[in-house]
Amino acid sequence: MPLDQIFQLVAIVIYFASMIGIGLWANGRTNNLDDYMLGGRSLSPVVAALSAGASDMSGWLLLGLPGGLYVTGLADAWIAIGLTIGAWVNWKIVAPRLRTYSEVAGNSITIPSFLENRLHDSSRALRIVSGLVILTFFTFYVSSGMVSGGVFFENSFGSSYRVGMLVVAGVTVLYTFFGGFIGASYTDMMQGLLIMGALILVPVLAVIEVGPGNLVGAVTLTNPRAFSLLPDTSAGLGVALVAMISSVAWGLGYFGQPHIIVRFMALRSSADARHARRVGITWMVASMSGAVVTGLAGLAWFNQHPDKHLDDPETVFLALSSLLLHPLIAGFILAAVLAAIMSTVSSQLIVCSSALVHDLARVFFKRTLSPRNQVWLGRLGVLFVALVAAVLAWTQNDTILALVAFAWAGFGACFGPIILLSLFWRRLTTQGTLAGLVVSAVVVFTWQYTPWNELYEIIPGFAANIVVTMIVSLLTRAPEVDAEFTEMAEFAR
Repeated sequence: MPLDQIFQLVAIVIYFASMIGIGLWANGRTNNLDDYMLGGRSLSPVVAALSAGASDMSGWLLLGLPGGLYVTGLADAWIAIGLTIGAWVNWKIVAPRLRTYSEVAGNSITIPSFLENRLHDSSRALRIVSGLVILTFFTFYVSSGMVSGGVFFENSFGSSYRVGMLVVAGVTVLYTFFGGFIGASYTDMMQGLLIMGALILVPVLAVIEVGPGNLVGAVTLTNPRAFSLLPDTSAGLGVALVAMISSVAWGLGYFGQPHIIVRFMALRSSADARHARRVGITWMVASMSGAVVTGLAGLAWFNQHPDKHLDDPETVFLALSSLLLHPLIAGFILAAVLAAIMSTVSSQLIVCSSALVHDLARVFFKRTLSPRNQVWLGRLGVLFVALVAAVLAWTQNDTILALVAFAWAGFGACFGPIILLSLFWRRLTTQGTLAGLVVSAVVVFTWQYTPWNELYEIIPGFAANIVVTMIVSLLTRAPEVDAEFTEMAEFAR
């Protein structure tokens, strides 16, 4: 094995050992199912903000976004702009209310249980349907993360795909199995710091290598439109506007991502949301900006070094790391890519486990368990979901990765409007919520077959959900929630 790869593997091993160590430490702070699923509502603003950011971004932030900027220029930055705006609004208006209302409404520790308690649904239908939606989509989502880990090791170290997949899956499951929500949150925080550090270091070094005064000239020499935010209008202005609107609309997805908004419920108090918002948006702006500069600086660097060839634009971040840094430091940059993958997988495993154990099993399993046995039941849920996801990922399958591409739209369109209406509209009903969930899911799944499929499916799905939910809610009897709603509104100010 080349010496460079040995240095890089040493860095990866140090990273893996650190994540497992945090998971084992968190095990000592996990005493019951509430701790295992929601950390006992004890997250500090910094941990909540950084863990939400890290669990959100996955490998797209270090690979897809820089690669898009490398090829297209700033016209590909609209997704980053939309996500940043969506994240800010989510922390601003959803976080304090959801933190308060989830406690007021029966001390709910999952999204399905919150919706059931918020709407006083005694039929359990809403809890079962929303739990099944979460479990189904996130099992495939977790599987896609394992696929990404296998591909990463295959491309970076020449290992087999399955060995890489099992290594990434095994380490992630290990620290999540023992650490639960607390372990996932603190490892996500450390991974978030690693991601941000890498996205600051690499572009700064690339700009220095290119020469700050030469950057713009070298970029525009290769791509004259690189610094234009306007999409390419060669296919027509309408097509360009639809593409730009679709990119910005990614921000709508934040309101309905269970693995992100559960961090709001885990805050120590609603007052912590303001500090968390500042930390989270600072992290996001710094990381997004680093990814943008990486793409553009990479374009300039490779323009100045024609003897170097970049086979895949999405590897521009990794290529610059290996070319500009000592192999050991480059190894930690590789670990940042793994961090982006694993932080998302660990958070999704916890959400899947909570849907399986807390939202579905409890409906049919009436026996009361001791707090310690409840924790072990949660761990078995993590293990079960991980095994199913690993089976799906055993053979690399593009359809799983394609599902992830619209899973963001699916969760955003299905749960986003419901969460917003539950927090800001007293008149919401169980029947309206169920109708909105079903209609939005149908729209997201079928939109690609319509003549308007160039428009991102989250937009029509989100709109259909709001309209149907409100109409059906107005036609059905509202639950008696005035006292709870008023209490939430007062404490969430």
